Amino acid sequence: MSVENDVRVVAERAREASHLLAVATRATKDAALEAMAEALIAAEAAILTANAEDIARAEAGGTPANIIDRLRLTPDRLAAMAQGLRDVAGLPDPVGEVVRGSTLANGLELRQVRVPFGVVGMIYEARPNVTADAAGICLKSGNAVLLRGSSSARSSNAAVVEVLRCAAEAAGLPADVVQMVPGDSHDSVKALMRARGLVDVLIPRGGAGLIRSVVEESTVPVIETGVGNCHVYVDAGADLDKALALVLNSKTQRTSVCNAAESLLVHADVADEFLPRIIEALQEHQVTIHGDERFAEYDDILAATDEDHASEFLALEISAAVVADLDAAIAHIRRFSSGHTDAIVTDDLAAARRFTAEVDSAAVLVNASTRFTDGGEFGFGAEIGISTQKLHARGPMGLPEMTSTKYVVIGDGHVR
Repeated sequence: MSVENDVRVVAERAREASHLLAVATRATKDAALEAMAEALIAAEAAILTANAEDIARAEAGGTPANIIDRLRLTPDRLAAMAQGLRDVAGLPDPVGEVVRGSTLANGLELRQVRVPFGVVGMIYEARPNVTADAAGICLKSGNAVLLRGSSSARSSNAAVVEVLRCAAEAAGLPADVVQMVPGDSHDSVKALMRARGLVDVLIPRGGAGLIRSVVEESTVPVIETGVGNCHVYVDAGADLDKALALVLNSKTQRTSVCNAAESLLVHADVADEFLPRIIEALQEHQVTIHGDERFAEYDDILAATDEDHASEFLALEISAAVVADLDAAIAHIRRFSSGHTDAIVTDDLAAARRFTAEVDSAAVLVNASTRFTDGGEFGFGAEIGISTQKLHARGPMGLPEMTSTKYVVIGDGHVR
């Protein structure tokens, strides 16, 4: 059987499972999520053993340290995955929520209600924690999920999916609400991208190359997520102590994630005072700085190129530039930002208002770390990704964003 046929088989099974999941009660879905969480903890030894196989292959293949960090599971990270499933169980069920409703002048009752997409395909790199996160969020929102992780995490993903399938089935749901897409080659990814009619939406999570490939090649509708060339702009009206802390947290708290800062802009009026402080602090944290001419006046600064300013480093690297004013900062962000998260540090209310109005990103922050752009931090309880597009959903995608809507119209013999 060809890879395309293999993928269609699991997609057809997911479609059948989605019909049952769509009408499952909240109690049934929550019980399945709790069972899945308990099963992950119970299977800790087997999952970590499988993950060790992936780590060993990655290290032998010379995989960069930041990618290995995304790949690695630990008892704490596994416990966090389980807690994530419990957190999702505690969230309101979006399915059936009435978005709006009214009684028309002719007496027809009109309601717009949330419904599941049906079958969601996830294509993602490294990060086996996404396997559990995506399964839990899709299940709670009534969607069957097809998971296509990278080959680098195949042992981890297989172990996690097997545990989740068994737990879901034990809780009374079809095991096929969670499935791995068969095959390690790009052919299986292409087959998933072409399964229009069986798969309702694809969500890619990973680097720019992966997302571009899915968007350009898929015949299934795609929600873009994740590429994060996030900026922190230190304005003339900034508290520089506050700015120092925010830049360091945004860049160094965790580098391998999409909401880490990759670009630093500093207003010329505070550059003489702030540059020596931030350069020293970043270098103490082993951050390589790709700077413009002003930054290059200091030691150990690499000359920044346009490619650097546009890069999502996902590592201890940052591009940096001094800008003449707020207009120049906004122009720089418009040119180089990926539209994920951009932040301003300022005590000038007028500057903050202009920045939030004129910077067109999924999240625009004032005096806060870029690391806060996250479904959990926003109080959504969970997210399946951070959408950087404008159609359907934008920003952290929680449970409501994993649904569509339909209209229910109730009459009493009404004819037009």
